Amino acid sequence: MTLSILHRTILLLGLLSALALPVRADAQTQLIMLEQPGCPWCAKFNAEIAPAWPRTAEGARAPLRRVDITQPWPEDLPKLEPERFTPTFILIDDGKELGRLRGYPGDEFFWFQIGELIDRLPKD
Repeated sequence: MTLSILHRTILLLGLLSALALPVRADAQTQLIMLEQPGCPWCAKFNAEIAPAWPRTAEGARAPLRRVDITQPWPEDLPKLEPERFTPTFILIDDGKELGRLRGYPGDEFFWFQIGELIDRLPKD
């Protein structure tokens, strides 16, 4: 797998900025990914973004948690409205939804959109 210069630059910037961003150990911040078996856009996300996510500033602030919508809804997420459309990404902080992205628009647009969501997180 080869990465374009843009992708390598995004990964490098993410790693560098992760060093500068404080991680709030007391918060329950997560990026919930609603997915289901056979979802082609979920597979595309898994190929293009998921491997790098934990190594980015965004992943450091909001670890990815997967929820299969064909399974029973997790008991610890009662305040989140389930979706039928996958993938859907829901940013939560301390159990509260800060926003969601419906669908996967491709890697470049995803990074832009998720950056806007991550900016909603408290800076402390």
